[in-house]
Amino acid sequence: MTTHATTEGFSDYKGYRTWYRVIGDLDSGKLPLVVAHGGPGCTHDYVDSFKELADTGRAVIHYDQIGNGKSTHLPDKGGDFWTVDFFLGELDALLAHIGIADRYALLGQSWGGILSAEHAVRRPAGLKALILANSLASMALWVDGALQLRAGLPADVQSALDRHEAAGTTDHPDYVAATKAFYDRHVCRVLPTPPEVARTFAAIDADPTVYHTMNGPNEFHVIGTMRNWTIVDRLHLIEAPTLAFRGFYDEATEACVQPFLDHIPDVEGMVFPNSSHMPHVEEKDDCLAAVGRFLARYD
Repeated sequence: MTTHATTEGFSDYKGYRTWYRVIGDLDSGKLPLVVAHGGPGCTHDYVDSFKELADTGRAVIHYDQIGNGKSTHLPDKGGDFWTVDFFLGELDALLAHIGIADRYALLGQSWGGILSAEHAVRRPAGLKALILANSLASMALWVDGALQLRAGLPADVQSALDRHEAAGTTDHPDYVAATKAFYDRHVCRVLPTPPEVARTFAAIDADPTVYHTMNGPNEFHVIGTMRNWTIVDRLHLIEAPTLAFRGFYDEATEACVQPFLDHIPDVEGMVFPNSSHMPHVEEKDDCLAAVGRFLARYD
């Protein structure tokens, strides 16, 4: 990656601080790209590779959502605090703070795609292009898909998962090891785990407040406040041209993504054949090239 001008700072939202970083020139004439990370409760680290799109002359903005990373941590807040609307407000505050609310592209990965789709159905005038990366239109579809993938794991792994979930001992080392077997197939197939992905996993372990509250203990045992979420009946409201992609081995299964393709008026889909949930890591060059080509149409 070429060296580009880099700015870091904090955006204020309801008295809390959102850390952000801008790489590249916001005045280049190309659509600035905002990257919303997953989780809920991850950090920007594992989606850091999208910064390389600045090599095309495009400013790329990463941020850590409140509750994680370099932003304000609030470990005492509960489910009534951590809501989709809270994070939508944070995103709006960030766009205004940076000064790009009138013209920008938004890429949301996994939970970040939930957030981005929720942002897009509100039809913000400045949203010129939308990328839903490895995301989902319904948590019920996500859970159904995860259960199908889980059924493909070795019998002893499934047994460990079932046993500890029934006992409520999801922090047991055997359960953690069984979880990793799922992740190595359907979250990131690059082994050993790349450093930027490991940093995000470590950050969740250090402060799992948001992830455990909204999602649950892991990617396939969803018992948090988001468990009944869906946007399927609102997708027709999205006006921005949209790219929705997934990996062939993705925990975001074909069924999770299909409603985007069925109901968003201006949409195209892609599947990365050698990836699971992180094509931007697993097939980085092809993924960044595809995103770059899509965005270039709307500069």
